[in-house]
Amino acid sequence: MGVVGVTATVVGVDVGGTFTDVALLVGDDLVTAKVPSTDEQSDGVLAGIEKACSAAGVAPGDLDEFSHAMTVSVNALLEADGAKTALVTTAGFRDVLEIGRQDRPSLYDLDAEKPDPLVPRHRRYEVNERTTPDGVREAVDERELREVAAAIRGDDAEAVAVSLLHAYADPENERAAAELLRDELDVPVSASHEVLGEFREYERTSTTVVDAYVRPAIDRYVGRLSERAAAAGIPAPRIMQANGGITDAETVRRNAVLTTLSGPAAGVVGANALAGDDPADQPDLVSFDMGGTSSDVSLIRDGTVERTTDAEINGRPIRTPMVDVETVGAGGGSIAWVDAGGALRIGPESAGANPGPACYGRGGSKPTVTDANLVLGYIGDSTSLGGELSLDESRAYDSLADLAAEAGLDGAVEAARGVYRVANASMTRAIRSVTVERGYDPRAFGLVAFGGAGPMHAVRLADGLDMHRVVVPRASGVLSAYGLLAADEKQDAVRTHRRPLADVDADRVARVFTELEGDVLDSVSDRAAASLDRSVDLKYAGQSFDLTVDVDGTFDPSAAAQRFADAHESAYGYRMDDPVHLVNCRVTATVARTPPALDYDGGGDPRKATREAVFADGVYDTPVYDRARLASGRPIQGPAVVEENESTTVVPPAWTVAVRGDGALVAEPEA
Repeated sequence: MGVVGVTATVVGVDVGGTFTDVALLVGDDLVTAKVPSTDEQSDGVLAGIEKACSAAGVAPGDLDEFSHAMTVSVNALLEADGAKTALVTTAGFRDVLEIGRQDRPSLYDLDAEKPDPLVPRHRRYEVNERTTPDGVREAVDERELREVAAAIRGDDAEAVAVSLLHAYADPENERAAAELLRDELDVPVSASHEVLGEFREYERTSTTVVDAYVRPAIDRYVGRLSERAAAAGIPAPRIMQANGGITDAETVRRNAVLTTLSGPAAGVVGANALAGDDPADQPDLVSFDMGGTSSDVSLIRDGTVERTTDAEINGRPIRTPMVDVETVGAGGGSIAWVDAGGALRIGPESAGANPGPACYGRGGSKPTVTDANLVLGYIGDSTSLGGELSLDESRAYDSLADLAAEAGLDGAVEAARGVYRVANASMTRAIRSVTVERGYDPRAFGLVAFGGAGPMHAVRLADGLDMHRVVVPRASGVLSAYGLLAADEKQDAVRTHRRPLADVDADRVARVFTELEGDVLDSVSDRAAASLDRSVDLKYAGQSFDLTVDVDGTFDPSAAAQRFADAHESAYGYRMDDPVHLVNCRVTATVARTPPALDYDGGGDPRKATREAVFADGVYDTPVYDRARLASGRPIQGPAVVEENESTTVVPPAWTVAVRGDGALVAEPEA
């Protein structure tokens, strides 16, 4: 894999729910672009690349590297629009998907329902075999498997998931079953030991089924995009994974579940790369990405993006490593409505890109957060979203006046203030969930804001949480696309190795780590350039959850136990003297890329206009500035609005903002 350097011409393209964002680097010159997302995502991707290349004066065929994040897999999960999937499992375990766990998302809601399994019961097939944690006891029967294959073929299944009992410990039976099904069927087959080599049957089965469910869509999309890119002379796309690292297209075509949170992961990587010119200046950060459909919040601690292996999408567990993202359905296009009790609500329904908010003038009539921002004066009818989409203020007023009448509010402006406050309340809860609820004080963090709508809300959110620094990086409106240019290549591997720490054979653990390191090194583009990181999952005896702690070099049980106790106390407020158990061994291989350097040379008269804007304590005549013309180091007192093509930063009264040497805006409360 190439290293992004100052002489390269590289492009990153992130597909969002409303817009497709492009970041193009030609040498050290950054060109950005936004185009509306399209139903066939590759249409918007190629249109965005052509738009950015035209602005930069280069041809698509001049590109040295193309990195990409998309929403194909997560859309399939959210819209229940994936492949017709079959499941092959051990006799007696066909209902694992439906039984799940006994925890309930709403403990006292008697009407709470679990999501329907991705595989209905009639497409779950059982085979007689038996593997225990100690190895195979009964081999899988080839004749029975051929009968299952015939039944799957007769049911016109489009993908198959294979998850046999304890295949994480000994995959011999599952490997044989997967190989036979691949020979017999002309559809992709996902095997659990290849997707997730961990114990816990429900989570392993769920993750494998998700992989199978989205795999045909990912295979078609990535294959089609690769072909269209090649026809245009563009390099083959490298794909962002949910773990925050990129990989080649063929890897995600074989392991589609790796792409489930591709776009949000790219944004957090970009925030980490551009949040500070000196990492020691603000080592702990909350990244806040507000786009057209939703808002994503993550933690960056000690310069490292927080990851998790305990995630759900639409109620379905996915246990592959991914950037730890908290998502709420409040974005610029989120529709405001009034519930049966007369309360104002926001989302999760979104106006999307077409027809979009009422102010887009494309036929949408429902009020959105973007319409509220326009009525409040944070954006104006002269604002050009993405450099080409003008806004219709009268349509925004009309939609919010209708909302005001329904909610019993005094006109469009009061409705807009309500929409803004409700949206901010949702995003405040998300920030608290990744800080306060995990034992962290948000006042000790900086807030990095990006996305098309994030900088409009960020300073107000920080003010309410007593956070004292907000950074709006260069290219904030397309930061996920920029993050693709800064992301390292990453490959992960995991294997369950359950033992009380007191009984662990350190040599055996060392062999497990060595085998896992071989697996990840076989998957990276440059073995010699890869660095390896080891970690283990540990828990107290009797606990049903575990925590991941790093391993420095050789595995030392006592050192691991101490790190676990520290992590447990940080997360839950206490530690115990109970025995500690080893659960999983993990390895990550990283091939580092050099983040692209960005030069900033703003100058000239930045003042564009003055317009009325509504803030918490009243209406102000608010100056509007052109971000590209702001000179670095010059502080501006709020209230102020700073505009650029892809996003707008709103600075309320009692805050100041200044441009840093790298072009980032830094907002801080007045002394």
